Formats: sequence, C-alpha cells, structure tokens
Amino acid sequence: MSRVTIKEIARRCGVSQGAVSYALNNQPGVSEATRARVLQVAAELEWVPNRAARQLSAARSETFGLVLARSAQTLIEEPYFMGFVGGVESVLAEKSYALALQVVADLDEELATYRKWAAERRVDGVIVVDLRVADPRLPVLRKLGLPAVLVGDPALADGMPCVWTDGAAAMNAALDHVASLGHRVIARVAGPPEYGDVWIRDQAFELATRRLSVETRIHHTDYSAAQGAAATRDVVTGSPRPTAIIYDNDLMAVAGLAVIQGFGLRVPDDITLVAWDDSALCRITHPTLTALSHNIVGYGAEVTQRLLALISGAQPQAHLYSTPLLIIRDSSAPPS
Repeated sequence: MSRVTIKEIARRCGVSQGAVSYALNNQPGVSEATRARVLQVAAELEWVPNRAARQLSAARSETFGLVLARSAQTLIEEPYFMGFVGGVESVLAEKSYALALQVVADLDEELATYRKWAAERRVDGVIVVDLRVADPRLPVLRKLGLPAVLVGDPALADGMPCVWTDGAAAMNAALDHVASLGHRVIARVAGPPEYGDVWIRDQAFELATRRLSVETRIHHTDYSAAQGAAATRDVVTGSPRPTAIIYDNDLMAVAGLAVIQGFGLRVPDDITLVAWDDSALCRITHPTLTALSHNIVGYGAEVTQRLLALISGAQPQAHLYSTPLLIIRDSSAPPS
C-alpha cells in the first residue's frame, strides 16, 4: 500500500498542503476547526510522518549518540547502564528520536566514533559518560562542534553543559553512617582511578577519613564482579581486617558479599557492607544491602531532556540532578 501523503489529506479536507503541514506540526496559521479536521482525517488514513523528509527539512538526523568505552562483559553484568539507557530511551521514544549506541574498547575508538558521526552528520548530539580528569574528549567535541551533555560533576566538565549527582556528599553520608555505628577500620572497593567520579569520591573519602579519625584503605578495580570479588579477598585477609566495606557499585558489593560468606564471616555481625547505586540486586541479597540510592532511569531521562534543550537553543549549564540517599538495610550493624 502506498504511503499516505499530506497532499491526499489536503484533498480530502479541501485545504492547502501548507495548512495541513501547520496542523500536523501544531503550528499557528490555521483555525482550530481546520486543525481538528486535518488531525481527524490523518488518523482515519493512518498517516505517519515521513522521517526522511523531516530530517532533510530540519537538517537533523533525529538521533542522539552514546558511546560506552567499557568491556561488553561489564556492561552485561552492571545494572547501572541498563537503567540509564532505559531512561534515555524513554525520552527519545516520546520525541520519535533514535539512539545510536556504540560499545568500543577505549577512548581512542570513542574519539574516532565522534569524528565519524560528526563528518557524516549521523547524530544531532551526544551524551558523554565516564568523565576523566582533564578529559581528552572535551576539546575534540568542541572542535567538532558536536553538541554534548556530559554526565558528571562540573569540576570535570570544563564549562561544558553537564548533569551530575553529588558524589562527595554521598560519600560523606556513607562514611558518617559506618563511623556512627562504631566502625574504626573501613575499606572501600572503588572503581577505576582515572574516572572523574571515582576521583571525586577518592577525595571525599580521604577528607572524611581525617574528619572522623578512622583508619581506611582503598582498593581500585574496573567495576566488574570479578575484580570486586578479588579486592574483597584482599580486604578480608588483610590485617587489621576492616569491620566495614563501602563499594563503588552494587555489582561489586554483591560479589563481595559472596566472598565474605565464603570465608565463614557474617554480614553484618562481622562486616558491615554499603553499596552504591542501589539496583534490585541490593534488595534481593541476604542480608539486604545498605545502599546509596538514586533514580538511575530518571537520571538518564534528565540528561536526554537537557540535550534536547541544548540543540533547541538553550544556554549550556551545569545541572545538579540529585544527591544519592543512604538507604539503611540489614547489612549495617555496629562491630561485634
């Protein structure tokens, strides 16, 4: 069956094609009665917009880009990015936009992807995650003129538009919690040190350590379950053994819980655990895990709304989305 065109809608309504275009695109220039008639006929004919024509007329691809420089295995395991991408898609679906999602091995491949997208006009803008300190992607994006919203703290964004959660405040809340229970030797199983959000947490962790006069240690990992488990083994076999562990994501916390129980230790009687991100994993373990919780789906949606606003002419700005909230569950207790 041939595609229904605005010419056919105009013929049936007895109006010009321009009037049909105004009505279908919710623009002024037609009466409400004409608009209602056009929309009624369009619905009866099961008219759908010609995506290619819209893209040409607007000089847009109606696509946003997201590049993830992580191993496919980590992405499969980690709940965070599934929730974040779900939030992105929830907004794009309403706008009839598409998401170009590219998984690459490293930053060099990510930069090559941006250059390709810009040259081919494949995307209208990009969402940039996993910010680094002095991130090499930012000057490249500026040079390419590719609109971007960064997912990270303004301290890492070099003046570019960003959406962030307050990781420093969240880290303070986690340390204050375990210290208030009486824990004096505390470990942290952290993400990659080159990541900006981990760097911010590292700084907050060190400052809070001094403020609270507690003994701490940090084990950096790649965020994976395997490295989270390995770091936990190092923690529990070290001396003195910490009585509390803070994990930089929920995946490593769940892996660490299994390791601790494998050593015959009890949570929380022997070791208190606190996780970051608070996916469903934290609520189905035994015991359930105390966690720093924030709305990851909502976070992805907010970033996408900011990028839509940016390409529509909004002024670039930094936007604080949330401060993760500490949810206390069964994995928290005073040291025995």
